[in-house]
Amino acid sequence: MKLEISNILEVDGMSSLTLKQFQEQVSELLLRHRSLLDILSKFQQSNAAVNRSVIKSITECGCIQVNAAKQTYHPEMTLDEAKHVLGTHLQGHLCENCTEVLSTELGRNLFYMSALSNLLDVNLEDVVEKESKKCSTLGLFNMS
Repeated sequence: MKLEISNILEVDGMSSLTLKQFQEQVSELLLRHRSLLDILSKFQQSNAAVNRSVIKSITECGCIQVNAAKQTYHPEMTLDEAKHVLGTHLQGHLCENCTEVLSTELGRNLFYMSALSNLLDVNLEDVVEKESKKCSTLGLFNMS
């Protein structure tokens, strides 16, 4: 599954959906787990499945590795120096199988995020737009 979030959700390169259309689709498909508690628990479960698929890519497949150590950062570093020095701790790339599994789990997570948004009357396009504006305004200080 390929995601491009700029107001368009592209699925498998075939049809393009807006986030609003995806939310409407989720609303029509969600039958069994319509209560807030069910949706919250399924969202949490799907998030755990995303984490588990990344972990299995490391521990079972081995297509990616984690090499973690304390990040060396000094306040006198320039932004470019910091970007070069601070790493992700990730080595390698997801193989085709692990990419497929992770994409499936991310899709399920997005489904339950949409269900929660629907239930609480939150428009995901508005959420993405607000977050994008916040990122543009705050830049690097957004998530620090």
